[in-house]
Amino acid sequence: MKKIVLTGGGTAGHVTPNIALIPSLKEMDYEIYYIGSYDGIEKKLIADYGIPYYGVSTGKFRRYHDPKNFSDPFKVLKGIHEAKKILKDIKPDIIFSKGGFVSVPVVRAAASLKIPCIIHESDMTPGLANKFCIPVAKKVCCNFPETLKLISGDKAVLTGSPIRKELMMGDKEKAMKFCGFTENKPVIMVIGGSQGAKAINDCVRESLPRLLPDFNIIHICGKEKMDNMLLNTDGYSQFEYVKEELKDLFALCDIVISRAGANAICELLALNKPNILVPLPSKASRGDQLLNASSFEAQGFSLVLREENMDQDTLVESVQELYCNRQSYIDNMSQSGQRDSISTICRLIEEYTL
Repeated sequence: MKKIVLTGGGTAGHVTPNIALIPSLKEMDYEIYYIGSYDGIEKKLIADYGIPYYGVSTGKFRRYHDPKNFSDPFKVLKGIHEAKKILKDIKPDIIFSKGGFVSVPVVRAAASLKIPCIIHESDMTPGLANKFCIPVAKKVCCNFPETLKLISGDKAVLTGSPIRKELMMGDKEKAMKFCGFTENKPVIMVIGGSQGAKAINDCVRESLPRLLPDFNIIHICGKEKMDNMLLNTDGYSQFEYVKEELKDLFALCDIVISRAGANAICELLALNKPNILVPLPSKASRGDQLLNASSFEAQGFSLVLREENMDQDTLVESVQELYCNRQSYIDNMSQSGQRDSISTICRLIEEYTL
């Protein structure tokens, strides 16, 4: 049986694409292992899949001054040593890395053992961790056509991001009951990310009197960000977080308002959901969401609303514009080459294990 090691972590976005690959890899008769940090989120997320998990020492790469910048390189070196030992025991045929600082010791250790590595870059511009991995990778899977120009040689491949198949198997009727909707109106789903997004939450709630006459609204607002004053509002259903029911909510909604994290927008693309993207401002990030949103807007997949320009008027106008023109967005997404990502990535994996 062929063996593959998956790696990636630090955030859920560096793990869920790996999870999306697992069913197909099992169908291809791969024996699957996972290497992550000792106690990171990846360990918790992988626990449900019966896959052997190994932890290694990791260090974070920062763009700002921090005393840990002096100690963390030693953690990475320790992690490389630990990963080498694990890889010598497993003897995998290939490594697939979804990125994050967790992946650096694993990929660098694998390269030193001449084990082929395929890595995935979610954002338009490679993050710091992947910059350390790209030189030793065989292929770099990308979400955006613009990224292909930033990676030298012929390593870059436009694949899109692996999306869990169950997200495409939702039930609208279950979602209607789950949300308690009684009127059959078009549905807006609002997603601010796992931590929620205060600016989006506030603007949506302020706009409810103008939106609810025409739409039902599902609002996934983040931990401890529910508004108890709005709990019994007809047509408005809010949740801190949704897991099992997410596929049903996606099936029910007609349009989505979302942040522009790479995995989130790739899910919208795979599901053909017309969307308004409100990217995280550059002052609150390295600017990757702004670039992600710009690319999706240029490809005709999304309407972009900058947070600094967002108020009741611009939000309501954007919703109306998107809903009226939703079919053109659906048509553009349907023709995208970034939708069949699991098959494309699995073919690359197979190519380097034959």
